[in-house]
Amino acid sequence: MTPDHAALMSALFELEAELRRLALWEDEPPAAERLASRLPFCHDTLEFHQWLQWVFVPRLGELLGSGAELPHASGIAPLAEMTFAECQVEAEELVAILGRIDALLNASAPRIN
Repeated sequence: MTPDHAALMSALFELEAELRRLALWEDEPPAAERLASRLPFCHDTLEFHQWLQWVFVPRLGELLGSGAELPHASGIAPLAEMTFAECQVEAEELVAILGRIDALLNASAPRIN
């Protein structure tokens, strides 16, 4: 596991812990059809925190665990900031964690010379 992979895995654990601290972590998964949305972030079927828990964390964790190629671009933190501001959740730390994940994924992009 590369240092970036280790940092991403650590950030995923931090993300879960922060979602739990904010009481946004759910015990029961949504129905399968809600997870099968074709829209970005399952915007039509899930709340943003549900998408983080049930889609983002597992998929990124699977990529890290399998050594598969990671996404080379990420911009989730600004969406989180906007989403949580609208629902008045004190999510500064959550946004900061997502910002670190964004930065790590964006730094993994291949450089074109």
